[in-house]
Amino acid sequence: MKPWHWWRTVFVLIPAISVYTIVLGTISVLSTVFDRSGDFGHGCARAWSRLILWTTGVKVRVEGLEQLDPARSYVFAANHQSIYDIPIVFASLPFQVRIIAKASLGKIPFMGWHLQRTGHVLVDRARAGPGTVKKMARLVTKGHSLIVFPEGTRSTDGVVAPFKGGSFVIALGAKLPIVPLTIVGSRAIMFKGELMVRPGDVTLVVHAPIETAGVPREEVREFAAAVRDVVARGAA
Repeated sequence: MKPWHWWRTVFVLIPAISVYTIVLGTISVLSTVFDRSGDFGHGCARAWSRLILWTTGVKVRVEGLEQLDPARSYVFAANHQSIYDIPIVFASLPFQVRIIAKASLGKIPFMGWHLQRTGHVLVDRARAGPGTVKKMARLVTKGHSLIVFPEGTRSTDGVVAPFKGGSFVIALGAKLPIVPLTIVGSRAIMFKGELMVRPGDVTLVVHAPIETAGVPREEVREFAAAVRDVVARGAA
């Protein structure tokens, strides 16, 4: 017999999240006719995230947010344990944030249309190059912040994998501070490769910003490793 959380996922959560995605995705896309910045659309994304967490029964405790300046732009670098990490971060950070995600997400109805129309950076990993950096730079000049998951994929065992340096190139070039984020507990909400969601408690640890001014580009890998160490210590 299937466990209770499987039935709940299939017959309650998936239908509910589908409705949230269709309704808020449609509103978000329509809003871009009048708001090309995508800021209103980001409000829709935050509402979508909060509804998902509320419906699932995920409670998020945020630590360290007071260290950030609401008037600044940042590059947030987080560990990646679950598909729930995106709604957790979106619901918890009071910033105009955009994600860097794989291009295939742009093909998903409603959610993908939202990503394409509201300024998120969709990357074809096989063809990523200077064009991606330019898109990221344009977001920064508009006062937006970026969210990156430098591991490149979700962890299967909870261990924080090495951070790839490419995500940090724009931060160094624009002299934007990096804010390490440690997400604790999201892996147990929905394990990778499993169609079953469980309620639970998650902690989002916002670490102190790390300034990038003066860091040479040729040291980007070492810098990425140092950021990864901060994130990993928060998860220990």
